Amino acid sequence: MKLTVLFLLGILAWTGLSPARAATPNVPYSTNLKADAELAKSRGVPLLVMFGAPHCPYCERLLNEFLLPMQRNPEYAKKVLMRRMEVGSTQSLIDFNGKPTTQGAFASLHRIGLSPTIVVFDYHGHAAAEPLVGLGPVDYYGGYLDAAIDAGLTKVASIKSAQRLN
Repeated sequence: MKLTVLFLLGILAWTGLSPARAATPNVPYSTNLKADAELAKSRGVPLLVMFGAPHCPYCERLLNEFLLPMQRNPEYAKKVLMRRMEVGSTQSLIDFNGKPTTQGAFASLHRIGLSPTIVVFDYHGHAAAEPLVGLGPVDYYGGYLDAAIDAGLTKVASIKSAQRLN
């Protein structure tokens, strides 16, 4: 038993992984957008929401090729808070105003029909950039994501600036 544990720790050390780093990052599902917005506000970042669907290969590709690598990159933690939800889901959700709804109803309210769709919100629940509908050309998608996040950062900065003036 002791030899097995030492062997596994040796493999982790040899590969440069620690048990904490071995955990796979994830984009959590939102259950409370009001709390997510407060967290984003405290960090001074916008809130990126990926609207997906079960068994959607494009959603999986978006997660695996773009959002999860962004989650592993500490620079993105300074730029955006990421959440996801499912179009058509009956999973309960607290909206930006603190009112109960469902993920599906929230998606419908924002006219989200195709999966995946990315929307970058400010802390008040207003879209800060044009939604990214579908996966689009993969060669350019990272640039589109960065532009949407940058638009969100600009919107958040303008909100902060306006609050300081009042």
